[in-house]
Amino acid sequence: MTLPPISYKRHRFPPAIIAHAVWLYFRFPLSLRLVEEMLLERGIVVSYETVRRWALKFGRDYAHRLRRKKPEPRDVWHLDEVVVTIGGQKYWLWRAVDQDGYTLDEIVQTRRDTKAARRLLRRLLKKQGCAPRRIITDKLGSYTAARRQIMPAIEHRAHKGLNNRAENSHLPFRKRERAMQGFRSPGGLQRFVAVFSALRNLFVPPRSRRSALATHLHRLRAMAHWKAVAGVTA
Repeated sequence: MTLPPISYKRHRFPPAIIAHAVWLYFRFPLSLRLVEEMLLERGIVVSYETVRRWALKFGRDYAHRLRRKKPEPRDVWHLDEVVVTIGGQKYWLWRAVDQDGYTLDEIVQTRRDTKAARRLLRRLLKKQGCAPRRIITDKLGSYTAARRQIMPAIEHRAHKGLNNRAENSHLPFRKRERAMQGFRSPGGLQRFVAVFSALRNLFVPPRSRRSALATHLHRLRAMAHWKAVAGVTA
């Protein structure tokens, strides 16, 4: 289903400026005040609070319209979870990436048990539309129990050394977490990672194509697609 174009009605700034500010905020480890300063250097006077509202209003719409990678039956899913402290309480960000480091799904949960792992697997199957060839996790027993209930026929390898792909996928998020000085609510965290990962999926080239020319061409195509999604194509 084709989504309608994003509406910028009742906004005094042009769509190109709004989209650029949102892109800066989600694509790079920048605080709202740093985005405000970068826009000021270009002669655009806008407050960091306005940038925050733009990110909340348009970020999710942009993410919904970004091109998603088509699932393949031979995909390998790497699953891992990372703890995030919000207001003194621990939450777990469960993440799944494929063999190219492409983020398939993320979900914030209060649990680190079989129920939480089962919820992640069900969401993945629903979103991807097909089961993977193999899943790779660390030695957390919850993955084994959940996989046995949800996809018993799928190969499962549980070894910390094999799951570097998923563990490395947390690093860009951790950089953003430090730049933002943490999150205020689990809902805010869930909304942020949805947009953050969608943009990262678009702009970071697959690991199989890392030559200078391939990376350059990939970024040009990504930028053209981003502008089309944001409705600012020249």
